[in-house]
Amino acid sequence: MSEKHRPERRQHGELVADVLAVLWQAGRPMTAQQVIAALDTGLARTTMATILGRLHEKGTLRRMPAGRGFAYEPVEDEAGLVAGRMRRELESEPRRELVLKRFVSSLSESDEETLRRLLQDMEDGSA
Repeated sequence: MSEKHRPERRQHGELVADVLAVLWQAGRPMTAQQVIAALDTGLARTTMATILGRLHEKGTLRRMPAGRGFAYEPVEDEAGLVAGRMRRELESEPRRELVLKRFVSSLSESDEETLRRLLQDMEDGSA
C-alpha cells in the first residue's frame, strides 16, 4: 500500500485510552472481537488481543476465560487508574516532600479546598 493510501496510525497511548474507555463504558468483560466492534477501527483481532494481553500483564485489566479466548475488564475505574499513576510517580521520587509541595502550590483554589476537605475527611474517618 502506498504512503498516500495507508490509513493514518494513531498513537499507541491514544489506542490504549480508547480501549479502556470502551471497557469502562461497557461495564462488563469484553473479548478482543467485542472491543474491536465497539471501536470500529478495523484492527486485527490479534492486534487487539496483544493490546489487551499487555494491559493484563501490567495489572490494568483482569481476564477470564471466554470461549477459546479471554474476556477483559478494568481492575479499577478511570479515577483509580489515574490515582495509581500519580502514586507510582510519587513513589519513584526520592524528594517526595518537595514534589508534594510543588504539586500543592500548583493547585487551583478549588482543587486545594477539595484536597483539604478530603484530607480532613480521612482524618475524621468519614472517607
